[in-house]
Amino acid sequence: MARWGGGAKDLLFAANYNAAIALPGMTKSRELESINSGRISMILVFSGTPSFAVPTLEKLAEAGHTVSLVVTQPDRPRGRGMEMAPSPVKEAAIRLGLSVLQPAAIKNNAEFRDQLTAIAPDAIIVVGYGRIIPQWMIDLPRLGNLNLHASLLPKYRGAAPIQWAIANGEAVTGVTTMRIDAGLDTGDILMQRETPIGPDDTAETLGPKLASIGADLMVETLRGLESGQVRPAPQDHSQATLAPILKKEDGRMDFARSAKHLLNRLRGFQPWPGAFTIFRGKTLQVHRARPAQSAATLSPGQVAIEGACLLVGCGKDKESRTNTTIELLEIQLEGKRRMTAQEFINGYRPKSGDRLGQ
Repeated sequence: MARWGGGAKDLLFAANYNAAIALPGMTKSRELESINSGRISMILVFSGTPSFAVPTLEKLAEAGHTVSLVVTQPDRPRGRGMEMAPSPVKEAAIRLGLSVLQPAAIKNNAEFRDQLTAIAPDAIIVVGYGRIIPQWMIDLPRLGNLNLHASLLPKYRGAAPIQWAIANGEAVTGVTTMRIDAGLDTGDILMQRETPIGPDDTAETLGPKLASIGADLMVETLRGLESGQVRPAPQDHSQATLAPILKKEDGRMDFARSAKHLLNRLRGFQPWPGAFTIFRGKTLQVHRARPAQSAATLSPGQVAIEGACLLVGCGKDKESRTNTTIELLEIQLEGKRRMTAQEFINGYRPKSGDRLGQ
């Protein structure tokens, strides 16, 4: 297994070659251009929607590839006024002077199929597009549909890999470039790159890091596929885990879990669904918290007021098998503004012995 790059660990599923090898379908002129210039220019279609996809689009254009078409989701209502707004990828494409298409559906869209067929792309790059890629689209480019996934596959297949990796307390995550097949993130792996998850990382801070790492990795993947250095490797499906789309209920704090587990979920589920519980019949959103120790032994969900500290009992730590405690630092009661624990204590007079979650 060869390794490319430095800093973050690279995992390259490849054989080493000393000379560039043209893949079937590569024109002689393009082969000579690649050899003479040392850089590879491909005809690409880019499919993506969220801000996570923008760095990859920018890097592909910067690398000299011809992005003939950008496919993204239709404009959606956004904000308080619910005005129609473009996706981050559409905004980036317009800024880069690229053609944009926003089909409402793609599977049985004959006009869309004809447009892609006429472009004859070398590859279709898919980053968070938000639609299932139909088989005809998978079969169209000579290099296939290449996806950037925000985990080290086969771990965390699904819609929310960044969030679940943090929520589950992972110390390391990464990105994967893979060749899309008919399954859910089950295609052959092309390249992977690892990066640590910091103790203070949230989904909002880790996402942009992975987007940047992944953008560079996609450019390397295309270069490696064209030269013959990157060889697809099947996933070990027995090691697969899932990262399902988040639901509001995922943010509900279960104080029977350890403080560490609850804090990991708080970090992972930012900005939505966050972490919340119930105080005197109203939803209490927890924005910031930290592990703590209490002078009293607290049962799960039991509140203790110690000076300016708002403490809540949690479940046992898996390793020490002792009860744990969480300190709520910044919270927001339903219908009210965000406030510090001290402001909450002064304003709402919670008492030691009160319970959260009921």
